[in-house]
Amino acid sequence: MADDPPGVAAQRLDRFLWFARLAKTRAVAQALCAAGHIRLDGRRVDRAHALVRPGSVLSLMVHGHVRVLRIEQLPLRRGPAAEAAALYREIPPASASKEQIDGSESGQ
Repeated sequence: MADDPPGVAAQRLDRFLWFARLAKTRAVAQALCAAGHIRLDGRRVDRAHALVRPGSVLSLMVHGHVRVLRIEQLPLRRGPAAEAAALYREIPPASASKEQIDGSESGQ
């Protein structure tokens, strides 16, 4: 997979985590995967070579908080933080969305 041309349709999960700056090193990304701390499209991942694609949904624990991310595009390199942040979109937790809805209804 490392020799795939630009514009590939899928990428290894550990590479995505590292390129997107969600893991400090690729070894840390591999350890997260091996420990089963990541879910890909709702299924627990235990291998770093699981493939991610644009539209895939990742759930992972970061600094004590669960983050749910939808992959927007696959990276070609590990770039600056601003470039990495454009690779995914944060999906707010369902409880936060419900609180926002409830709060806006009670104000009417």
